[in-house]
Amino acid sequence: MTKGHPKKIIDDDTELITAIQNGESARFEELVTRYETQLYNFGLRICKETFTAEDLVQETFINIFRYLNDFRQETRFKNWMYRIATGVCHRMRRRSKYAPEQELSLDEFIPRDHTQIEVETPAWAAMPIHQVLDRELGEHIRTSVKELPPQYRLVLVLRDMEGFSTNETAEILGITHSNVKVRLHRARLFLREKLKGYFHDEPLS
Repeated sequence: MTKGHPKKIIDDDTELITAIQNGESARFEELVTRYETQLYNFGLRICKETFTAEDLVQETFINIFRYLNDFRQETRFKNWMYRIATGVCHRMRRRSKYAPEQELSLDEFIPRDHTQIEVETPAWAAMPIHQVLDRELGEHIRTSVKELPPQYRLVLVLRDMEGFSTNETAEILGITHSNVKVRLHRARLFLREKLKGYFHDEPLS
């Protein structure tokens, strides 16, 4: 008995992707217009140096154009795109003269008395960060996110800012579901410590 082909995922990008793969290459500009701002914001959040965001967008779309015919639509196009963008960011970071010689560990930042936090995650920590309306607070959160070690920052941005599910984040990063949950939890603890002065340890209503 032979196995069938994996099921094709149908989403809002399917028609456009299929058209480009079928030879309508001029429509690639539509794809760029659809996602360039989103990718630029992702670059600002994840690559730390603001001047690299435009490079991330350009290199990501170059790679998408190069490999789009190999994309079999067995996952959402957006997930595939973010996996490419994440890989681009990793390569850019390795080339950057600003990259630290050794990654920091969150053990250096998170107090050791958080034995109950995993169960009682503050309500504000689970909020999509873009929903925080206070300008000063929003800027403080963005700065704190950039202080996270990259492996934690990626998980937090994908889950809490870009809105991907735990399973999608695992797929994009090529790590396990459990690793996503652990990294997200630790990243939120880090932010909780950074934001103590704003919330006095009280959850948002």
